[in-house]
Amino acid sequence: MSGTVWIFDLDNTLHDATPHIFPHINRSMTEYMMQHLDLNETDASALRRDYWQRYGATLHGLMRHHGTDPRHFLHHTHQFPDLPAMVIKSQGLRHALRRVRGHKVVFTNAPMAYAEQVLRLLGIRDLFQAVFSIESARFRPKPAREGFLHILRTLRVPAHRCAMVEDSLPALRMAKRLGMKTIYVNPDTRRPSFVDVRIGSIHALPGAIF
Repeated sequence: MSGTVWIFDLDNTLHDATPHIFPHINRSMTEYMMQHLDLNETDASALRRDYWQRYGATLHGLMRHHGTDPRHFLHHTHQFPDLPAMVIKSQGLRHALRRVRGHKVVFTNAPMAYAEQVLRLLGIRDLFQAVFSIESARFRPKPAREGFLHILRTLRVPAHRCAMVEDSLPALRMAKRLGMKTIYVNPDTRRPSFVDVRIGSIHALPGAIF
């Protein structure tokens, strides 16, 4: 495999998950924790946020501290009444991605079934050579090293030939530590030292390529 390998996050990088998808997932996770950990709503919601902040994903905290079955959790927290209506498809996304030369893959903390469905709803699944999900990382979410190393081994590519495109600073910090180039997708004007390029949205990526 020659050329740059572009590793894209999914939610809030390739599409805006904040208005509809994230609130639904957060409610589903809170309800799951209420039922399976015997917590009230306030405590379940607080624990969900705590695990997400500490480990990068609520699931990792549940597995570590409560022995939660990850496949059971993901199945029950990623059921959507009408996902096509919840996915916000931005105009020009496909055109922008096609202008990015090189191999493109997705690396997400979401489950594979959800990732595949969202990419198809966005009309861009065919632009990516592979999708790496939370299952691919053996349920060790970003920013843990394991998922990144699995991608490098699978693609047989050195880290210095990869560019991580992501809205999460902890994930970008790990990518930079491994030797990848880093592109921060966020309208914020901050650019930490481990970020090579900051862009306001994914549409700006073709013009920001180094």
